[in-house]
Amino acid sequence: MFKSPFIGRTRELRSLSRRIELIERGGEGLAVAVRGRRQVGKSRLVEHFCQTSGLPYAFFQADQGSSPAQSMLDLLEAVRGSDLPGALDLPRARPGDWHETFQLLSLAVPDDTPSILVIDELPWLFQQDKRLEGVLQTEWDRRLKRKPLLLMLVGSDIHMMEAFLGYDRPFYGRAEPMTVRPLNPRETADVTGTTGSVAIDAHLVTGGFPGLCRTWPQGSTAEEYLADQVEFPESPLFTVGAQMIASEFPSPDQTRRVLTAIGHGSRSFRNIATTAGADPATPVSSGALTPILHRLTEKGAVAADEPLATLPGNGGKLFRIADSYLRLYLAVLADAHADSRRGRADLALARFTRQWASWRGRAVEPLVREALSQAEAAEGFPWRGAVEVGGWWPRNFNPEIDLVGADRAPRARRVHYTGSVKWLGTPFDRRDLAKLTADAAQVPGAAPGETGLAVVSLSGIAPGVHADLMWGPDDLLEAWNLPAAGEP
Repeated sequence: MFKSPFIGRTRELRSLSRRIELIERGGEGLAVAVRGRRQVGKSRLVEHFCQTSGLPYAFFQADQGSSPAQSMLDLLEAVRGSDLPGALDLPRARPGDWHETFQLLSLAVPDDTPSILVIDELPWLFQQDKRLEGVLQTEWDRRLKRKPLLLMLVGSDIHMMEAFLGYDRPFYGRAEPMTVRPLNPRETADVTGTTGSVAIDAHLVTGGFPGLCRTWPQGSTAEEYLADQVEFPESPLFTVGAQMIASEFPSPDQTRRVLTAIGHGSRSFRNIATTAGADPATPVSSGALTPILHRLTEKGAVAADEPLATLPGNGGKLFRIADSYLRLYLAVLADAHADSRRGRADLALARFTRQWASWRGRAVEPLVREALSQAEAAEGFPWRGAVEVGGWWPRNFNPEIDLVGADRAPRARRVHYTGSVKWLGTPFDRRDLAKLTADAAQVPGAAPGETGLAVVSLSGIAPGVHADLMWGPDDLLEAWNLPAAGEP
C-alpha cells in the first residue's frame, strides 16, 4: 500500500532518539507522555520513530468503547504480535486485572537490549478504569523501569494528559512531557508543494494537521483545493472537523454553543455571552461562561489573548479558536458541508469564497505573531529581546493594534515595536502608515519616533512607504527555517 513520505518533526525525532541514548547509557527505562490535539500526527510520529529506530517495539492503541477486561486482552495481543524478543513465548493466560496484565507483558520486554512500548490513547484506558493510574505507577517502578525500555504514553486529551503528570497523581515525576504540535508553515509548504502566500493559505486552511495537508493537491491554491473538496461530502476537509467536535464535545450543550460562537467571530466576553445565549435577550451568565471558557482554554481548543503593553490592559481578553482549521470549520466548513451533502457543491464553494478574504485576514494574525517571535533571535532582526508578540486594544476596541513586540507579557517592561498586518489584495500604503502611526501612539510604552514600526503585508508595500521591518509571505515562511532558541 502506498504511504506518503514522512516530512518534518526533526526536533521531536531528535528528542526521542536522545532518550534512547540515555537508556543505552543508564540501562534503566524511561517514560515519556506524548500529548497533542487530535489529528496532529502523534500516532504517526511515534510509529515512524519506532520503525526507524531499529529497536524491537510493541504498539497498542486503546479502543474508546472497550471494557477494561477487553483492553487488557488487546494490549497483550498487541505485544504478542510485535517483534519484542519474548512476544512469541508470552503465555495465553487471561489476566484477572491490570497488575497481571503488566506482569505478563513484562515477560516479552528484553532485559539486555533497549526496546519500545507504546500505549496510545491512554486517557481512554483511564476512563475505563480509574485504578489504572495507580497500577501503572506500581508496575513501572516494580518491573518495567528496571528494563532498558522506552515507555511512550500517548493521549489526545491535553488536559487529562497534563493532569496525569501532576504532583498529586501516582505517576508524578516518572514521565517527561512531550507536546506534538501541528506542522509549522514551512513543513506545510513542503507537504503541499506550495510557496509564498499560497503556502500560508494552505497552512491556515489545514491548520498544519498532517492528514489534511496530504489531501492537498501539489501546488494548488486554496480556492482550487476547496473547489475540488466540496464535490465530496466525505472529504477529510469536512469529516475531520466533525470528528473533532464529536469526540471532544459530544453533547450539543452550552459548551458547544460557546465554542461555536467563538468560531463564528465573537471574541469578547460580552459578545460570546450574547451569541451563545438561548436568545439575544438571554445571554449566558458570567458565572456559567467563565468556567466554560476556562475549560476550553485548558483543553487547548480556545486561546485567550490579552492586551500587551507596559500598563495593565483595560480592554479585557479576546478569545479565538486556537487552531486555524477548526476555526475555519466552525466559521465556514460546517455549513459548507451541509451544502455539499445535499448536492449543492456550488453553494458550498460560494459560501467559502464569500467569507475567505475577511476570514483569512483575521486568521493570519496569530501566525504572524508567532513568526515574529520565532525570528527574534535571528541575525539582522531589528529588535533583540522582543520575545513576546501580541496585540493591543482599549476597552472600546478602537484602535486595535495588530502587533506589539515586547520583552515580556502581558505587562511589558519595554515595548520594542508596534505594527500592522494587512493581508488583503492591496499594498500597505501611506494612508495605512499614517493610521498605524497615530494609533500606535496610544499603546502604553510606545514612544513615537523611538518605538519601531513593523508592517506585514500580503500584497507588498506601496512606493515611498517605509517601516523598520517590512515583511511579506516569503518572510513569514522563512521564520520557520531559522533555528529555534537553544538550537545551533
